Amino acid sequence: MAIEVGTKLEGKVTGITHFGAFVDLSGGVTGLVHISEIADSYVKDVHEHLKINDVVTVKVINVDKDGKIGLSIRQAVDKPPELQQQMPPRGPRGDRGGRPFKPGGPSRASFEDKVSRFLRDSEERMSNLKKNTESKRGGRGGRRS
Repeated sequence: MAIEVGTKLEGKVTGITHFGAFVDLSGGVTGLVHISEIADSYVKDVHEHLKINDVVTVKVINVDKDGKIGLSIRQAVDKPPELQQQMPPRGPRGDRGGRPFKPGGPSRASFEDKVSRFLRDSEERMSNLKKNTESKRGGRGGRRS
């Protein structure tokens, strides 16, 4: 049986590590359930959620070229739509944080306005930084012999 991304399978936990659990699928194929894919809540210790020889339902989330299989227990559980939390889309760095997008915000300013605002803010930050470092060194000309 070919293992494809998105399929749900049953398997038996064969090994537990600090970073996840190894699950034996059919035909002696083994995949890894990463600690972040075990439960919807924070998992500090895998042993609190799984034991060796537990039979679990997993979903295949990725199959690498070298044969490594990534599995998920939490994605294998079907949740009613009203209980599923809507996650904000990932940002450019892969995170989900950051400032919210405001249409018609800073993009309405001309390029010259943006550059002048950047220079002003940059000079202000540099002067604050210089003040803080000079006071720690004893100020200008405070060399000792």
